[in-house]
Amino acid sequence: MFVDQVCAALVLAKSSDVIDHADISVRAGRHGQDLLRLGVTIAQVVHAYGDVCQVIAELAVERSANISPNELQTLNLCLDDAIAGAVTEYARERERTITREGTERLGILAHELRNRVNVGILAFDVIKSGQVTVGGNTAALLERSLDGLRELVDRSLAEVRADAGLQTFEHFPVADLVEEVQIGASLEAQSRRVRFAVAPVDPKIVVHGDRQLLAAALSNLLHNAFKFTHIGGAVLLRAHVAAERVVFEIEDECGGLPEGAATSAFRPFEQHGLDRTGVGLGLSICLKVAKAHHGKLRVRDIPGKGCVFSLDVPARIVRSPES
Repeated sequence: MFVDQVCAALVLAKSSDVIDHADISVRAGRHGQDLLRLGVTIAQVVHAYGDVCQVIAELAVERSANISPNELQTLNLCLDDAIAGAVTEYARERERTITREGTERLGILAHELRNRVNVGILAFDVIKSGQVTVGGNTAALLERSLDGLRELVDRSLAEVRADAGLQTFEHFPVADLVEEVQIGASLEAQSRRVRFAVAPVDPKIVVHGDRQLLAAALSNLLHNAFKFTHIGGAVLLRAHVAAERVVFEIEDECGGLPEGAATSAFRPFEQHGLDRTGVGLGLSICLKVAKAHHGKLRVRDIPGKGCVFSLDVPARIVRSPES
């Protein structure tokens, strides 16, 4: 399309100085929107037009075609209009997309927070009236509401840090991270009547990453495992080294993934299964944490039994002086 516009501009330039700048800009703007939807970066948008200009120059050399100063000026004007139009619309559409996603995310988060606060207030009012004991089902309902609020806040903070690039990378033992996560996970497993086991971790394995973000990611993966594992089922957390990467694996007994769930599970607000509590942000946050550590988040289905979520990050083995 751009080459056709350049040809038309060159024809016009022979008889007059009039170039349809508006048409080039509008069409380039549509092209910029298309490239955004394809996931192309704004730098690639600019480079693409530069590539077209380079190819034109190379063809001229190959065919020994002379480009006059006026023709070169026309080409540069067209290129300038096209780049400006494409970049402007790319940036405008990107801002609209971010605004839409941000509004949707904030709306869902506010809705979930309000629900938990309302349930907590109602439960507290009943307890305050003296009609029930603090050890009954109403107190348990209040406790679940408070736990839900804490979970939503923790996940939101983790997502904000991942989005903003506020990582603090350091070296620390994998065993310490696993032990930290295990404490809270054990309590949640008990409340959901799910068996939870942690495989022994080599104390010599050291991970390089943001401890808080990695802990949040593992906690989210374990939360999902407990949430979808059947009562009486088991969840296993293990960590091992493979190809200079430490791989964290969470295996559950959810019965297996529904068809298509393996690819859609990482999208924000996507939820599968009968338990619809939460806003479905857990796995998308884990994916952001993986990318922040130049790692990957994967899921492997075990039909009829469950699935295994794995998160890998850079690792190194601490050798003792004797070895």
